[in-house]
Amino acid sequence: MIFAFLLFTALAAAIYYFYLYGTRNENYFAEKGLPYEKPSFLFGNSLRLITKKISVYDFLKDFPKMYPKERIVGYFDFRDPVVVVLDPEILKQLAVKEFDSFSDHKVILTDDADTLFSNSLFALQGQKWRDMRATLSPAFTGSKMRLMSTLIVEICEQMVDYLKEEVKAKGPQTYEAKELFSRLTSDIIGTCAFGIKVDSLKDKENDFFVNAKKMFSFTNVLMQFKFVLFRVCPKLMMALKITLFRADSRTFMKSLVVDTMKVREEKKIVRPDMIHLLMEAQKGNLTHTTNEKDTVNSAGFATVEESEIGKTAAKRVWSEDEIVAQCFLFFLAGFDTSSTVLSFAIYEIMVNTDVQEKLFEEISETNQNLGGKPLKYETLQNLKYLDMVISETLRKWPAAPVVDRVCNRDFTLKYDNKEYTFRKGDVFWIPMVSFHRNPEYYPEPDKFDPERFSDENKSSINPAAYVPFGVGPRNCIGSRFALMELKSILYYLILNFRLEPTSKTQIPLKLAKNMFGLQTENGIHVSFRPR
Repeated sequence: MIFAFLLFTALAAAIYYFYLYGTRNENYFAEKGLPYEKPSFLFGNSLRLITKKISVYDFLKDFPKMYPKERIVGYFDFRDPVVVVLDPEILKQLAVKEFDSFSDHKVILTDDADTLFSNSLFALQGQKWRDMRATLSPAFTGSKMRLMSTLIVEICEQMVDYLKEEVKAKGPQTYEAKELFSRLTSDIIGTCAFGIKVDSLKDKENDFFVNAKKMFSFTNVLMQFKFVLFRVCPKLMMALKITLFRADSRTFMKSLVVDTMKVREEKKIVRPDMIHLLMEAQKGNLTHTTNEKDTVNSAGFATVEESEIGKTAAKRVWSEDEIVAQCFLFFLAGFDTSSTVLSFAIYEIMVNTDVQEKLFEEISETNQNLGGKPLKYETLQNLKYLDMVISETLRKWPAAPVVDRVCNRDFTLKYDNKEYTFRKGDVFWIPMVSFHRNPEYYPEPDKFDPERFSDENKSSINPAAYVPFGVGPRNCIGSRFALMELKSILYYLILNFRLEPTSKTQIPLKLAKNMFGLQTENGIHVSFRPR
């Protein structure tokens, strides 16, 4: 009898505390005076995303419609209250002017959950982030990109040869763009980051690509489930010692980087890639130099400039694990993010035939001026319409739908005769999609219109409402590399092929209903017909 009573009491207490956990912060924004949507038990305002009722892009796109006159609003990310910034001027104030108060991202994975991610530049915090940013920044200047451009061109030419051979042997083929470009960007990361020559289009099961796909397959149900659990009950996941990324893939990544560095050190091998730059950074030999050409010839409209934080001299000595973590991040961004943006760029160019023809005219004229010689980094700066197409793709389909910032110290925001106080540990969101699809900043926002970024029109764009690579000192360090990669691939594709829809192509495109980034319902299917 006593045992039954104790069991009942323990069960009742567990249910009670679970209820408290599932409803905590219920009145947070009501007490703060911010408009918000009533949260559901445990999942807050994320239930429609968890149950796959809507895509994260459509979800974020609706925010300006839900709160047409509000500049900041409340949102429950599961049970955690988050301020969503909908006004570009407030965003600029918080992320740029008050950067010292909002310099970090929210901790998602600790060292216990995954040492690779937690030690990467994206996840580092405080002074350690500042030191790492300053260490890596010189590796991403225009002069360093110029050295890497020849490596990218080699992969692009390899791609053209493969696609032409396929057509010659089998006739025009249908390709799923994400799958194709994942292989292509994997090869680019292989050569530019690790000094590895890979041809994933021909050698489809090579170790490099297979491990990349295992590690970064965010469409994998198990990966998605683990990510949700890390958000809902991180302490439980850490107590169970569950990691987000596979142990064998992490081991492969570390061995790849460490072994490559060891061989190069022993044999005095110098190659213009990321491993070499990281080795130099580890020795303190990499410094930020001001180059007039880098400043004047931007990599494109979407390029973000480095802040003074990135230009300071870093003196910290980095461990092997910390260096490996930066390669991991570079791998993640290059493999998944770049291939996603490329897929959507291909779709827009394919269905907008006028854009495709205008792009071909510019590229073919440039190729004639080069005398058929390989593309040069400097030439990319002169391809204005290509830059317009890329800029519009990044507006309509930003690779990251939302990023966050964490308050480091109490700060009171004053706006419209109102006040809102952020306490240390509070989080605000930067919803890229909400800005980029807001008709107030972009008329007919769902239309793909590269002319928005023409010399005549781009001055009318509010730069604080165009944030494909983030905003402020914590912006994406690899924007120059990403733009160089995207432009080079599109240059060679459009020069050599006509992009055509197939019977499998979904027009108009529909997004997959989930909370994990930019994914389509049925893929993006395209045929490459030689010109």
